[in-house]
Amino acid sequence: MREDDTHYMKMALMEARRAYALAEVPIGAIIIDEEGELVATGYNRREIDNDATAHAEMIAIKSACEKLNRWRLTGLTLYVTIEPCPMCAGAIIMSRLSRVVYGGYDVKAGAVDSLFNVLSHPGLNHQPDVTAGVLAEECADLMKKFFRERRQAK
Repeated sequence: MREDDTHYMKMALMEARRAYALAEVPIGAIIIDEEGELVATGYNRREIDNDATAHAEMIAIKSACEKLNRWRLTGLTLYVTIEPCPMCAGAIIMSRLSRVVYGGYDVKAGAVDSLFNVLSHPGLNHQPDVTAGVLAEECADLMKKFFRERRQAK
């Protein structure tokens, strides 16, 4: 873990809280360049957009590509509050992000460490550096609170 990982994960958590406020699954993501500048942000918007692909990571990746006018995101780091799913892991590989930092594990859909190891698969042409567990408890607690409230509302 790098010294500034906690700082940037707190920024991703702010994005997750934006999703939470909109009754979306509270996952947030940000993309930072090598100088530590914020390039893009995203938070889950599946319900709002009626789009199965509107995950925080996908939104941040698309935004970074548009802002930088390129699809190769080499040199950039993605911070995301929860371990990426298979779809998002695929987008991370395809966009050539150099590094991925995530908070909480996702034992039901995680494609970095929990269920699959997509980002480190030797058969793929790109393997980003991965740091797991940054502010894991805080990231997981937000998810637990969200789903507890949903269950109680039913």
